Amino acid sequence: MKLDYLLLDVFTDSPLKGNQLAVVTKGDGLLDGEMQAIAREFNLSETVFVLKPKGERNTAAIRIFTPHEELPFAGHPTIGSAVVLGLHKKVTAVRIEEKIGLVTALFEKKDKRSGEARFGLPMLPGRVAELNNTLGIAQALGLEVEDIGCDEYRPAVFSAGVPYHLVPVRNADALKRITVNNAIWNTVFKHEHHSAYVFTLTPNEPDNDLAARMFGMGVGEDPGTGSAAASLIGLLSEHANLATGQSDFVLRQGHEMGRPCRISIQLRKEQGELVHGGIGGHAVIVGEGVLDLGD
Repeated sequence: MKLDYLLLDVFTDSPLKGNQLAVVTKGDGLLDGEMQAIAREFNLSETVFVLKPKGERNTAAIRIFTPHEELPFAGHPTIGSAVVLGLHKKVTAVRIEEKIGLVTALFEKKDKRSGEARFGLPMLPGRVAELNNTLGIAQALGLEVEDIGCDEYRPAVFSAGVPYHLVPVRNADALKRITVNNAIWNTVFKHEHHSAYVFTLTPNEPDNDLAARMFGMGVGEDPGTGSAAASLIGLLSEHANLATGQSDFVLRQGHEMGRPCRISIQLRKEQGELVHGGIGGHAVIVGEGVLDLGD
């Protein structure tokens, strides 16, 4: 059995930056356990398997695996898959079936191996739980209690399909100083996946509005996490200074790892309620190959 695959860098338009992604371009016929084993073999934060769609009007279906488990939704695999499908099928919009539901992405080609994709969230983010243990959060991140919180933002758990512990910190210096305390991590960040998305406002950085780091999900630190940015839209919406209208943000992630990512975030409210959330970013194909799994 031989399977073609592509390697991409996502949330960047430059090779060897951003968040890495493997895309198995024809995954039909693979068993769940085989997909999981292949994801472990690549050992990237996520691996995508492209399948034939169930709906005639849809472009493709995808399944998303970390090295440890399948996810119903993830941002950088959606962006990467949309760019691959847009390039290969020469279209400007793709309809992708994911476990969480149907995702429609708009695609703009940059060159023969890269482009930009934007998609509306298939599930709007919602508040799952409060996070009131400020001392524990600070200790888990190796920070001071005074570092926790930014402007009006306070820690909370949100989910747009995958739950994240959202932790605002005082400034970019605090974000940079994080040292993970594994001894108490799962006790403090106890919800599903034990993942913390730590973020701050960046008023002194002209190229972006927010900066973030993501820890957990069994991958240590992740360079660019679209599903976490999707959850963050929920918290941003609560503090967005508008009852009706749209707000756009640019978020940087992965800089501390040497894998800089740039994620665009969009939210729209009507009469005080969040009605739309969107994620966007570039992706570039950096390699291709064949998995030879024998007979």
